[in-house]
Amino acid sequence: MSTKGERARRVGWWTTLGVASLLTVMCVCLLFAAIRNDGAISAQLGTATATVDSVAFDRTIIHFETPDGIVHSPANGVLYPDGLAAGQLVRIEYDASDPELARVAGRSAALTVLPLGSFVVFTWLVAGPALWWIRRQNKRVPAPAR
Repeated sequence: MSTKGERARRVGWWTTLGVASLLTVMCVCLLFAAIRNDGAISAQLGTATATVDSVAFDRTIIHFETPDGIVHSPANGVLYPDGLAAGQLVRIEYDASDPELARVAGRSAALTVLPLGSFVVFTWLVAGPALWWIRRQNKRVPAPAR
């Protein structure tokens, strides 16, 4: 029969493992999504000069005109916007079949590897010692007398 402390440590161990694993899977999925987006853009490549409308923490909004004369402003912003400023003109590449999918020209999913990889490493640098410490605490507790 286990004590409340042992059960709490067991739940803590599984929770820590679950959260770290979930964050790792999410980062891997983000990387594959970026690769998929790049593939879609490269498959039907269109290029244009876009104007940066606004730069925020979560997205950089641009607008550009396609050869058919339609002005597009992707709702989710442009991919790989690092270093852009409002009012700037920037070359972009977009999916000609879906102009809502656009990236800064010359940039690719390779730019996501370092931040996502760093996040995964940091996650496990925190979770690994926490899991080890919890497991060690469980082994230290003497078995109850029967």
